[in-house]
Amino acid sequence: MSDRDFRSAAAKVLDREEVEGVLSQSFYAERPRAMPRSARAEERPQHYKVICISMYTEDLSKLDAMVDALKARGLTKANRSALIRYALAGVDLDSVPKGL
Repeated sequence: MSDRDFRSAAAKVLDREEVEGVLSQSFYAERPRAMPRSARAEERPQHYKVICISMYTEDLSKLDAMVDALKARGLTKANRSALIRYALAGVDLDSVPKGL
């Protein structure tokens, strides 16, 4: 088949207006603009924040072992965050060593 035959066959199958309509509505359509940062922040839960902290691998291993022990005792919802929150609740600031 020659190029002319292929073009003729394509023209019979593809309606030019239909193809242009599909392309203009989807492929070439204007992208929706991203929400302003302040609007996105309002959608997030306000009762907690996701943070990133650094911990030594040895401390993480100890924390994970504690979580595993709690889960073995039946506390199925135990996780790193919950255990850290529990530990924070029991900290006595007056007994924290100065060289912390």
